[in-house]
Amino acid sequence: MELDLTSNAALQVREAIIAACRRMNASGLNQGTSGNISVRQGDGILITPTSLDYDLMRPDDLVWIGFDGTRHGHRRPSSEWQFHFDILKARPDLNAVVHAHPTACTTLSIMEKPIPPIHYMVAVCGGHDIRCAPYATFGTKELSRHAVEALEGRTACLLAHHGMIAAGSSLAQAMWRATEVETLARQYLGCLPTGEPPCLSEEEIENVIQRMAGYGHSD
Repeated sequence: MELDLTSNAALQVREAIIAACRRMNASGLNQGTSGNISVRQGDGILITPTSLDYDLMRPDDLVWIGFDGTRHGHRRPSSEWQFHFDILKARPDLNAVVHAHPTACTTLSIMEKPIPPIHYMVAVCGGHDIRCAPYATFGTKELSRHAVEALEGRTACLLAHHGMIAAGSSLAQAMWRATEVETLARQYLGCLPTGEPPCLSEEEIENVIQRMAGYGHSD
């Protein structure tokens, strides 16, 4: 696939990814360059490069990886490109993936705890809980496999001893969802000193999912 890197559409996607990376750090959702973002583009994904300060990142620094394995770009892709690639290849309903290490989500991931249905907003991630994928070394195919499995029927998950993933039909939706998951993680951590909180039933979460159809960012 030949990419027209000079087209306005291609440039806008790249600029949107860079802006989202900078918002992640400004909001505290991420620290340094530990997070990464990908967006489906054509027959592949456009992803942030590895170890490059977001404030220094420019549109041509992003890397395109085709689903056939071809690559375009002068930098190396994020060390976590594998799960971005596998998630977007396996899930045609998703067009963007956000990975970050926000404090509350990462704390729960260290405890290997999923987020149970403590609040109806858990439903924005597609199910009655937000799973925590088993630990595997960063950047490996094993971690990617765990992430894809944890996202079955879901649009967000935690990664044990690592961080979180949020996905969406658009970059705006994935970013919004990442923020919601971090809020839920903070709320859950706030409850734990007094014990496990009561949870909503699976039936109620399914009811909320139905009522929330179309809720949140869609573009």
